[in-house]
Amino acid sequence: MNSVLLVDDLPEALAILQNAVLGAFPQAHCERASSVGEARLALSAERFDLALVDLGLPDGSGLEVITFLSERQPDCAVVVASIYDDDEHLFQALQAGAQGYLLKDHPVDWLTRQLRGIVDGQPPLSPAIARKLLRHFQAPPDVNPIGAIELSAREREVLGLLAQGIRIADIAAELNISRHTVGDHVKNIYRKLNIGSRAEAALHARSLGLVGSNPGARQTATVSRRRP
Repeated sequence: MNSVLLVDDLPEALAILQNAVLGAFPQAHCERASSVGEARLALSAERFDLALVDLGLPDGSGLEVITFLSERQPDCAVVVASIYDDDEHLFQALQAGAQGYLLKDHPVDWLTRQLRGIVDGQPPLSPAIARKLLRHFQAPPDVNPIGAIELSAREREVLGLLAQGIRIADIAAELNISRHTVGDHVKNIYRKLNIGSRAEAALHARSLGLVGSNPGARQTATVSRRRP
C-alpha cells in the first residue's frame, strides 16, 4: 500500500488512523481529507491503494466518498472507520462498495494488524461487525422479513405509527421531532420499501410486527394526548 487516503473530520481520529496505517505499511504516503469535498479533490488528483473513510462528515456522508471510489478507482481497497455500528450504516456502506468495516474505539496496534491483513486478502472487520454479518446470513428467512434490515430504528417507529393512520403532525409530537424530519423519514421508508401509499406501509408494518392488535385504540390514545 503506497498511497492511502484518510477521510475524517476529527484531527485526533486522523492521527490515530495514520499511525495505524504507518504501522502496517511504513512506506505509505497518507493524504488527509476532512470532508466529502476535500476527499473528492484528492481523488481527482491522485490514485490510492487504500482509503479509510468515516461515515459522518460535515458536508455529507462518507457513503458518497465510497461510491465515488468504487466508480472512479475500483482497485482501491475501501475500509470504513467509524463509530457507527448499526445495521443501516453497515449494510449501506457494504452496498456502496466498502470492503471492510472498523470501529474507531480499537487500539492502534489492533487496527494495524487488521490493515496488514488486507495484503493477504483478509477483510478488516471489527468483531462486533463480524458478528452482525454472521447473524444476518445465518438467520432463518422469517427472522429478517422484507425491510427489517433496510429500515433504521427511527424509521421503524415512524412506519409503525404511520400504519396506524396517525397524522404526520401527531407522529412528530409523539416522537418529539419536527414535521419536516418525519416527512424525510416517510420518504426514506417509501423509497427503501418501494411503496407509495399508507395501505402498503400498513402491510409492511404488520409483516415486521410493528402494529399491535388494536391500532385504532393506539391512534385514539395518541391523538388524545395532543389535546390540552
